[in-house]
Amino acid sequence: MKIDTSSSNNRYQSYSDYKDSGIGWLGKMPIHWQLVRSRYIFTRKQRPVRKNDGVVTAFRDGQVTLRVNRRVDGFTESIKEIGYQGVRKGDLLIHAMDGFAGAIGVSDSDGKCSPVCSVCVARIKIHMPYYGYLVRQLAVTDFITSLAKGIRERSTEFRYSEFSNLELAVPTISEQEKIAEFLDHETAKIDTLIEKQQQLIKLLKEKRQAVISHAVTKGLNPDAPMKDSGVEWLGEVPEHWTVRRLKHTATLQSGIPKGKDLSDKVAIEVPMLRVANVQDGYLKLDDVHNLKIEPSDLDRYLLKTGDVLMNEGGDNDKLGRGAIWRGEISPCIHQNHVFAIRPRDIEPEWLTINTRSEYAKFYFYTVAKQSTNLASISSSNIKETPLVIPPKDERIAILDHLREQLDKLDRVQEFSVKQIELLQERRTALISAAVTGKIDVRNFKVGDTDAA
Repeated sequence: MKIDTSSSNNRYQSYSDYKDSGIGWLGKMPIHWQLVRSRYIFTRKQRPVRKNDGVVTAFRDGQVTLRVNRRVDGFTESIKEIGYQGVRKGDLLIHAMDGFAGAIGVSDSDGKCSPVCSVCVARIKIHMPYYGYLVRQLAVTDFITSLAKGIRERSTEFRYSEFSNLELAVPTISEQEKIAEFLDHETAKIDTLIEKQQQLIKLLKEKRQAVISHAVTKGLNPDAPMKDSGVEWLGEVPEHWTVRRLKHTATLQSGIPKGKDLSDKVAIEVPMLRVANVQDGYLKLDDVHNLKIEPSDLDRYLLKTGDVLMNEGGDNDKLGRGAIWRGEISPCIHQNHVFAIRPRDIEPEWLTINTRSEYAKFYFYTVAKQSTNLASISSSNIKETPLVIPPKDERIAILDHLREQLDKLDRVQEFSVKQIELLQERRTALISAAVTGKIDVRNFKVGDTDAA
């Protein structure tokens, strides 16, 4: 996305005069801006750690703050505080491991940080928030491809030695302050819109779960006579429906364990589904691994069209998640952490929608073996899952109804996801345009763009 600076668009104006910077990522820059090598703007500071200093972390969203105020994922966790260094509010932190993922910004706190971060302070008079925006933008976009050794990924380091040789744009101090003020205001507005879309997606997921659970346990006829299901946390179900254990309507096939020694044995290589391939309601088949097995094991672990695949464990909210196998790969087997459930007298779609309902999720949670942030469920507990089973014509009608309702919710959610992508693109484009001088915000005042 490119920010329009044409004369017909009065929202963002460009500078009147530009010059060629000679720098590929910068292109033309305002004629009065200067280029200064980074090492003449910043110096790397090694401060001692003070008593009672809290841990300051550079997160991937550009926030640099005390860890106690933030989530604990998305950054490198240090086991021992060896080599920690002091941080002061206003320092620029560059995370070596996660810099290209966005972990660069200005600290809002005093504290200490891991040696994986470079702590940068100013050699000359600058407005640090402007450079927080500029340096992070250079890292997360394709401006500085020379720093990335191959594809940018978590293991690609943003090294200070290379950063220090970069030539950076130096507007006047007043412009640096105005650009940072403009971006603080405008990105906050965009972030608010993104948050609203994220909240909508959360509500849509809750609505989706409610629609599934009501249809599966109550049916489509609000006037149907009800009876006690016999399951305390399931409550009442339509009087003519059946409630029975999964083991009485399906068979469960366990998967093959890995690591079997096949030395000096005849072996064949076949595709094998792992936990990563089985998502909530769909299969992710872009990275299916192969496994060498004995030919006699093929039939024992072979997947058949109509099997319902369920994962043994994972996060609590993913317990029992699964999808229907429709013979996408043939032949294909499954590992021992993925169960293949083969319905005998109900549709695989009905079994799947049952296991995605709130009552089934509650059951899985209560019987699961819990560990730190993870849970697992045994095959014997899967077999004991209570299934709510209406007559076939009602099952088909409910599935058709759910397909229609869920498709509507999916379309709204897809639209919200697209809106978030567009807002994120606009945020990136706006930051790029401002920090590189493609738009002139010297006359910006809070409220100028609020009505736009």
